[in-house]
Amino acid sequence: MPSRVGVDDYQRTKRQIDEMVGKINGTFGTMSWTPILYQYRFLPLQPLVALYSMADVALVTPLRDGMNLIAKEYIATRTDKTGVLVLSEMAGAAKELGEALIINPNEVLEIARALKQALEMPEEEQVRRNGIMQSRISRYDVVRWADDFIQRLLNTQAEETRLGAKSIGPRLLERLRTDFQKARKRLLLFDYDGTLVGFAEHPEAATPPEKVLMVLGQLAGDERNHVVLVSGRDRATMEKWFGHLPIGLVAEHGAWVKEPGNDWHTIRSLSSEWKRDVLPVLRNQADRLPGSFIEEKEFSVVWHYRGADPEMSSARASEVLDDLVSFTANVEVQVLQGSKVIEVRNTGVNKGAACLHWIFSKAFDFGMAIGDDATDEDLFRVLQETAYSIKVGAEKTLARFYLPSHLEVLALLAGLVSAEDPRSQTPVGGENAPDG
Repeated sequence: MPSRVGVDDYQRTKRQIDEMVGKINGTFGTMSWTPILYQYRFLPLQPLVALYSMADVALVTPLRDGMNLIAKEYIATRTDKTGVLVLSEMAGAAKELGEALIINPNEVLEIARALKQALEMPEEEQVRRNGIMQSRISRYDVVRWADDFIQRLLNTQAEETRLGAKSIGPRLLERLRTDFQKARKRLLLFDYDGTLVGFAEHPEAATPPEKVLMVLGQLAGDERNHVVLVSGRDRATMEKWFGHLPIGLVAEHGAWVKEPGNDWHTIRSLSSEWKRDVLPVLRNQADRLPGSFIEEKEFSVVWHYRGADPEMSSARASEVLDDLVSFTANVEVQVLQGSKVIEVRNTGVNKGAACLHWIFSKAFDFGMAIGDDATDEDLFRVLQETAYSIKVGAEKTLARFYLPSHLEVLALLAGLVSAEDPRSQTPVGGENAPDG
């Protein structure tokens, strides 16, 4: 049963609409013409089709939508292929009816411009657009939709089966621990966000828990280990959170590097002049997507949208990528999409390049790298084939193995630092994890 508050809100909204319709009809209506025919009731199929057929323009503007079929019904009833559909980008049908006039329902001026364009659109253009949409709707019926849905489920199952062969089960875990204990010189490379800690809506909220600092400190305290934290965070944050530990630090995905006890330095000459052109593009999108924000670093710019509406984020992220790829085509920068972020940074800066001098300058007989997103693929790519490369999350990766989440990563590392009894730690992946 709906709450009293919800009922009151509903009745208040309906009353406001009723009053507005009455005011418009009273102002502009005549004895023979009523501007708005306000239908607030169920309509049978025949009258509904008649209304669709009479309407020169259909305005469908949901703020949040799932399976709303009004837009498709309107197009399907236009037997002469005339009429114009103005459709909210939040509607699920907007992804399929791209020839409609797609608008942001929160922008009043944008809606007004679309209505003007719809009323002035030549009939030939209406027929062209509607013909394409009718053809697409007729081909992609409910049977095909169901087949596609089932096929995607089967593909997902096949992908999970493939990844399952790479998961770290008890046998592989035992082998990893044995190789770790036998090694005399170890290189341990870890991402931070999504790997050692979970994600937070805002970067500043993901401060390192005491358990993470303790595990890193214990690993770094063993003279056989060379620990490097390889992150996309800025160097000031890395220094604040981890500068007291005797570990290597890499900031901004490789732009800045710091050896234990030394100062920060860049691995190559970098420019930040391109930011003055890119920032306005990202700020414009951040203004259009509530909950998103811009993070500016020394040699990179990041658009975060983890705290934004998921449906709106998907549409906006595609727009941002398209805008940036075309905008930066002749600029020495690269655009990278991560976990709920889009980053623009200098070309040639990546985690793999930043860690090359550690990987090849010292005779390590045990190597391990753990990361969770696309930026870590560059690190996996440069590792030796015998190294333990581990992806956090079941996704397509260059890593040899994967773990489900950062919790399993901490369990793995805690087991490695427990020299007295490494078997006493919680099994990685849980009791039902498959063998590696």
